[in-house]
Amino acid sequence: MSSGSSVTIRPARGIRGLVHIPGDKSISHRYAMLAGIAKGRSRFNNFSAARDCYSTLGCMKALGRESRKLADGSIEVEGGGAELSVPSQPLDCGNSGSTIRMLSGILAGQRFTSELFGDESLSRRPMARIIEPLSQMGAKIESGDGGRPPLKIRGGSLQPIHYKPQVASAQVKTCVLFAGLLANGETTVTEPIRTRDHGEIALRAFGAEVARNGNTVGIKGGQKLRAIEARVPGDLSSAAFFLCAAALFPDSHLTLPGILMNPTRARLLDILLLMGLNITVTQLDEHHGELVGTIEARGGAWKGATIFGADTAALIDEIPVLAATAPFSENGLEVRDAKELRVKESDRIVAVATNLRKMGAEVEERPDGLRIPGGQRLRGAELDSSGDHRIAMAFAVAALRAQGETIIKGADAAGVSYPGFFEDLRKITQ
Repeated sequence: MSSGSSVTIRPARGIRGLVHIPGDKSISHRYAMLAGIAKGRSRFNNFSAARDCYSTLGCMKALGRESRKLADGSIEVEGGGAELSVPSQPLDCGNSGSTIRMLSGILAGQRFTSELFGDESLSRRPMARIIEPLSQMGAKIESGDGGRPPLKIRGGSLQPIHYKPQVASAQVKTCVLFAGLLANGETTVTEPIRTRDHGEIALRAFGAEVARNGNTVGIKGGQKLRAIEARVPGDLSSAAFFLCAAALFPDSHLTLPGILMNPTRARLLDILLLMGLNITVTQLDEHHGELVGTIEARGGAWKGATIFGADTAALIDEIPVLAATAPFSENGLEVRDAKELRVKESDRIVAVATNLRKMGAEVEERPDGLRIPGGQRLRGAELDSSGDHRIAMAFAVAALRAQGETIIKGADAAGVSYPGFFEDLRKITQ
């Protein structure tokens, strides 16, 4: 199936089986950071295998917080309280926007200067959205051209702010809340649209009090965190690729145990149900404030949908695979209000449109989204991941229904979030 950084995908007859999805990236990032500034030793089972999350662990190690992987696969992080150690060299965030944005909130409250950088892709991503609030709180931040990495942060005593971001972003919200934990007073964030609340839930899990009133969330500075032991739920965004694969085949039957069911993430399941995938959720439980359950999915009629407004914000990471599989739906897919897709690891609007056209699909590319008619047939082609993990995985799924073989160049990008993705996909493909 694989040759170097290229992967060949052959047409499938169906999808059937069970997949244990790796731990949620969003939660793993936040747990690793908060464990470092908590007191005591934290331990996490099913910590994400994504390269991005190991970038976070690497940065925390450079800041004096050791971590280790145990024989059972769990991760331990040694916490030492809110005052981190001065790093001896710039902090390498790799490809991880989550690392550089959220960790900047913690570094803004440190009494030293730190530098953060990343790979070529990360160096193109906008950081003004965190520079603005952290500067308002008192941090001194220098950046590259256009507010992009690298970042140089001179931290110190922070003042609380009441921040209203123009762009709905869970990473920005978490960054400001992490800085607020180290500020003198209460910091609040009022979002234009409510985003994922993993930051708030993780802070509470580590012992902090976090208040919410509608779309406003607040935290008082000076609170002390305590170490925890937790199992990270399976990543629903990673599960989306397998669920869309199941949707392509009427006779499919897929089981995904231990998946994150957070209400700010589970809108994906509502959309998949509306599009015709048969889904049931069983064994619901709560772990450190996060809902977890087992998903059973069976194929049905793949109908299509229109995604806009709050749904676009909720599904921003899942839109690539929904779009890649949209030609096989009855009514197609329309995506609006998705300018954010243009500043991810790649310009995902361009990447999706380009690869679908290579496979013979009709696609209308718009400034803030896409329109993809349904009832189309795709043919195998040579595609490019654009160095983007979600593009590589999305088109591996689309290729399962294409006519002929598909070659995906740069498929190793999948390791950014899901190193074992292609092997897991092979296991359930008939």
